[in-house]
Amino acid sequence: MAGGLNVIHGTAIALDGLAALICGPSGSGKSDLALRCLMQGPNSLVKGDVRLVADDYAVVQVVNDTVILSAPETIRDQLEVRGHGIVTVPALDNAELVLIVELVSADQVERLPDPRPRREIAGISLPLLQISGFEASAACKVLLELAQFGCANGKKDDLVL
Repeated sequence: MAGGLNVIHGTAIALDGLAALICGPSGSGKSDLALRCLMQGPNSLVKGDVRLVADDYAVVQVVNDTVILSAPETIRDQLEVRGHGIVTVPALDNAELVLIVELVSADQVERLPDPRPRREIAGISLPLLQISGFEASAACKVLLELAQFGCANGKKDDLVL
């Protein structure tokens, strides 16, 4: 699919331009988890700007062996907040996908996955984080993972441990 466009079911958020694609069946909490990530301000563990990329569906494009996500124009800048409605959230134009988050039941979450599972998107193998989306710490876990990718890409101030 080099250079081609595709649409995938999922919600994407980004920390300083590095995106996590949150996947799971309808009603599993993708948008809810994204909302909780967006509501996290910079803190002593994770610094940086958390932004919406796309809610419910994301456009996938491969550029130079990198997966780039963006929102379809029809739902750009929109986030569904169950019980509240659609809210306007300024979205990034695009972001580099570095992490896939799969929402699973709590009993399916490995305490210390080794090796880290991976999943392919558009022929590119990416790290997979399996978490229970409705756990109180789920947003923190996603942002910690993204901050680690920022550190690996030269953004040393994104993660403080």
